[in-house]
Amino acid sequence: MTGPVLAVDQGTSGTKALVICPRRGVIGSGSAPVRPRYLPGGRVEVDPRELLTSVVTAGRQALAGAGEPVVAVGLANQGETVLAWDPATGEPLTDAIVWQDRRAEPLCAELEPHAKALRDRTGLPLDPYFAAPKMAWIRRHLTADGVVTTSDVWLVHRLTGAFVTDAATAGRTQLLDLDTVAWSDEALAVFGLADERLPEVVDADTLTGTTSAFGPELPLTGLLVDQQAALLAQSVTEPGVAKCTYGTGAFLLAQTGPLPRRSGSGLVGCVAWRLAGRTSYCLDGQVYTAASAVRWLTDLGVLSGAEDIDPVGASVPDAGGVTFVPALAGLAAPWWRGDLRGSVTGLGLDTTAGHLVRALCDGIAAQVVELADAAAADLGAPLSALRVDGGLTRSALLMQTQADLLQIPVEVSALPDATALGVGVVARLGHDSGLALGEAVPPWRPSAVYEPRIGPERAAERLGRFRAAVSALLDGPA
Repeated sequence: MTGPVLAVDQGTSGTKALVICPRRGVIGSGSAPVRPRYLPGGRVEVDPRELLTSVVTAGRQALAGAGEPVVAVGLANQGETVLAWDPATGEPLTDAIVWQDRRAEPLCAELEPHAKALRDRTGLPLDPYFAAPKMAWIRRHLTADGVVTTSDVWLVHRLTGAFVTDAATAGRTQLLDLDTVAWSDEALAVFGLADERLPEVVDADTLTGTTSAFGPELPLTGLLVDQQAALLAQSVTEPGVAKCTYGTGAFLLAQTGPLPRRSGSGLVGCVAWRLAGRTSYCLDGQVYTAASAVRWLTDLGVLSGAEDIDPVGASVPDAGGVTFVPALAGLAAPWWRGDLRGSVTGLGLDTTAGHLVRALCDGIAAQVVELADAAAADLGAPLSALRVDGGLTRSALLMQTQADLLQIPVEVSALPDATALGVGVVARLGHDSGLALGEAVPPWRPSAVYEPRIGPERAAERLGRFRAAVSALLDGPA
């Protein structure tokens, strides 16, 4: 059995690091904040140096807390966040454009005639959420110098000097052929990126070099994009089971096995992971604003923070007729209307902060229901349960709302840091080639299970109000 590993999850609003022992579990942890800048016009940026500093800071904290050596490091990343940088010096040439950023919408509109071919080739709809439109935007508007890549490539280069990305992260660019798991010349040509120097696509469990950034010289043996890492940590390794992570956004993934699947229901077909040369695939659906919507209510003074969701929401029995579509950064799957803005309807003089909080929980949960329904349609069978993780799973109100609207059990991860746990799994696999996947993935033991407390008729009624509000947005001016 291998020794402890350092697992680092570089996320949108911060970096979390865990030291994970295969026998004793988490024995050290660290964290460091990241503050993206939310700018007019749907722009979201962050200083790349802040990402790197947060990785090093959180990793060193976790090692100090553990007080014992580790054998390897794993790194999870945001997926669709991109920047240009100088491969000779490692210095950034631009800020990092965050996955939520919408500035490439005009470019996507221009490329719309290629949308079907791109989806057939890559599994992804043409949308600014993915990396390639942002990469093309950087090339058109900011700089032609250096390389333009997802943030993981830059972070790994700064840590080890390697120029690589894992297959699942590459699959988030819209430049990867879903069938061959290799860069697509056709997709690169569509985005005007045919002459770009691209990183090597590697397995998630690959030794990519060593780093002394955390103190002792350590091998970097695990790389995986964040949501797929969480999928792995929650033992969703067979078709028919789904997980949802509630972070800045909410992300539902359903395993589909060794064959790529193109969604007919508005989801994304993508690589779940490639381990020891074998690729697994998944269906993926996104809610752009979950914790970021909670932060929005906090900035307005409705809440003092996410910890207020339950006490404030408990002050009223229901949403009081208020319907909240929290499309504060547009609607993602299955609608793919990033141009839309959110709505709050049904307000009255008797509307309180509690009603707004309840309506927000309904709005987040209803969007996840749409994703679960789409996954069930693609899989040909309904989901039997949903495994969940992320900071917002601490809200019993949101989790009960989710179970009520889904009408299936919601199983909460015993540890909220599933992404770090998942990349810890691939780091162990990369360090010990003789370890089987089933041995590396911890058994699934939920800390809580929320069963539906309302019947299907009441759930359908609440979902109907939300869907009517979405239809009003879809039918309104674009």
